[in-house]
Amino acid sequence: MGDNYALLFTTCTTVACRRFFTCVSVAGTGLAYAEDVVRLVVPFAAGSYTDNVARLIAPGMATQLGKNVIVENRAGANGIIGADFVARAKPDGLTLLVGGASVNTINPSVYKNLPFDPEKDLVPLARIGILPFMLLVQPKLPIHSVSELIKYAKDNPDKLAYGTPNTATLVGTETLKQKAGIKMLSVPYKSSPQAITDLSGNQIQVLIADFATAMPQVKAGKARLLAVTMKRPSPLLPETPSISNTVADYDLPAWTGLLAPGKTPKEVLQPIYDALRTSLSDPLLQEKFKSIGFDIAPMGPDEFGPYIRDEIKNWDVLARQAGIEPQ
Repeated sequence: MGDNYALLFTTCTTVACRRFFTCVSVAGTGLAYAEDVVRLVVPFAAGSYTDNVARLIAPGMATQLGKNVIVENRAGANGIIGADFVARAKPDGLTLLVGGASVNTINPSVYKNLPFDPEKDLVPLARIGILPFMLLVQPKLPIHSVSELIKYAKDNPDKLAYGTPNTATLVGTETLKQKAGIKMLSVPYKSSPQAITDLSGNQIQVLIADFATAMPQVKAGKARLLAVTMKRPSPLLPETPSISNTVADYDLPAWTGLLAPGKTPKEVLQPIYDALRTSLSDPLLQEKFKSIGFDIAPMGPDEFGPYIRDEIKNWDVLARQAGIEPQ
C-alpha cells in the first residue's frame, strides 16, 4: 500500500467514537491531519513499551482535550528519527513525542551529533511515570541469580551474548559489566520484542527488558527473571531482588513522558498536562498500567524540565564510567 500507509499503523481515539478514517485525510503523497488531531509520536516500533503507554493514555487524553488523538509510530535509530520529527514540528501542541530515558536522557551521551538539541528543541511537557527493567537470562543456563550470572560470565568470558534494543539497555548492561568485572558480547537489535524472541531461542543469553515485553516470556518459561534494575523493589514483583543487592550502587530507573517541539508556549503545554493528569486518575486506566508494571508518577512542565536535565547528567556519568564511546 506504500510508505504513506505505513504511518496509519496507529491508534486513533475520537471524542464521539467515530471511525478512524474520519481523523485523517490523505492528500497527494502525504498525510494531512485535521486541526483537532493530536499526534502522539512513538519513536519505537508498535508493541514496544513506549507504544503500549501511548495507546493507554490516548483515550483519556482525547476525552479530556475534546480532540482526536492518534498514536503514530516513527521508529528507527534508537528513537532519534521520531524525536527529530517532533523537534521540527510546529509548536502548537498537536504533535507530541512519547519519550523516555533512552531517547531523551541517554542518547545525548551515546551519540556525538544528534540532528536536534535535546534540551532546546524538545520541551518537557509531562512525565507519565516510571518503570522497572528486568534482568533476564536464557532458562537453559545454570543461572538463577545475579551472583551466579557474574560467576558464569567470569568462568566463561565472552561466551554470553546480550541484546541491546535501545541505549538504556546498552548503558545498563555495560554498567553491569563494568561494576561486576565481567565480559559479554553485545548484539544490537531494532526492538525489544525482537531481542526477547532471540533470548527465548538462545541466539542471545542475557537481556535487560521492560516488564511488558519480558513477563509473557517469563511466565511461559522461555526467559528466566533474575532481578529488577531499580534499587527500590517493584510493587508488582515484591519477591524479585534488585541487582543492587549484589552489585553495589547499581540503579537503572526508566521513565516515560510527553515532550513538545521547542518554543511551544507554556500556555499550550499546561492544558495538555492537566488533561493527562486527570485521565491518569481513572482507576480502570491505573489497573491497565499496573498490569504492565508501570508506576504512574506524573510531573508537570515545571518539575519535568529539571528532572530531565538531572537525568541527562546522571546517564552521562554512567556511560563514561562504563567506557561507552559516543558514536
